[in-house]
Amino acid sequence: MASRPRNVVEVKHRKGAMGSQEICSFLVGWHKDDKGLYVSTGGFSKDARYEAERASIPLSPMDIDELVAALIENYDALDNETKQLPPLRRLYWPI
Repeated sequence: MASRPRNVVEVKHRKGAMGSQEICSFLVGWHKDDKGLYVSTGGFSKDARYEAERASIPLSPMDIDELVAALIENYDALDNETKQLPPLRRLYWPI
């Protein structure tokens, strides 16, 4: 049996926006203490974001731009093994 709370993540790589039906399907069978993250490289329709907001559990929809921003923001705090997955290098650009 899984311990509570669970963090459930689904990642979809697609060109088009994720619709509300996919969000609803993702939410089936969750426990009230679970938390979710749904990543879609194609983004989300307005209805999909609405479904995520009104979900019975905390659900964060994240498009590719939000994923990249989160990765950059938290990169320094990652362990070395995880940093090897997306090998980034800091660049300094004059303003």
